[in-house]
Amino acid sequence: MATYMNVEHDVSIRRGCDAASLPRSTYRYKRKRRCDDAPIDALNELIEAHPSIGFWPAFHRLRLAGHGWNHKRVYRVYPAMGLNIRRRSKKRLSAREKQELFQPSEPNQVWSLDFTHDTLWDGRTFRMLNVIDDFNREVLRIEADTSLPTLRVIRVLKQLKETRGLPAMLRVDNGPEFVSHRLDAWCKDNKITLAFIQSGKPTQNAYVERLNGSIRELH
Repeated sequence: MATYMNVEHDVSIRRGCDAASLPRSTYRYKRKRRCDDAPIDALNELIEAHPSIGFWPAFHRLRLAGHGWNHKRVYRVYPAMGLNIRRRSKKRLSAREKQELFQPSEPNQVWSLDFTHDTLWDGRTFRMLNVIDDFNREVLRIEADTSLPTLRVIRVLKQLKETRGLPAMLRVDNGPEFVSHRLDAWCKDNKITLAFIQSGKPTQNAYVERLNGSIRELH
């Protein structure tokens, strides 16, 4: 309307905007088309240097590099390029068959392993790896530390091998330290059968669970 009055009736733009109740800044505004090629190129370079980087670390690196794009604009480009990091799916355990509690007839037939947890006076947590011979309930080893990964479990078994020998079977639960391929390979090399109990069925590992309860009562 302001343009029509200016062209057809020679009315100034200022008066035309006043008559139309239109701010002159709005009248003179021209939309600037933004090109998203710049964020794409910058993200490509960043992903090549850091393949596993997430959105927010990538955004902060772009800002530190001097780019002034806000997070909304960068995020529109980020998923469009398919850069969303895939979530790690939960490891599915194979179905465990129900097994009766095997009662050995002599030592070194079956050992049971399990972990217990507790907290120190300063708030730090620690774990104990308990190893028991199912035949006579003899406690073979209690290994305590703030961290007991699979390699530490194998080291304990190696030390017991030197002093006592190894059993024919190890009864364990489905903890990550026991389902590790490293422990599986070590047991196969030493001709040991890994017997896994069913998930949520601690009674299938009753001997070492009884030991765990005794340790908690003494503590």
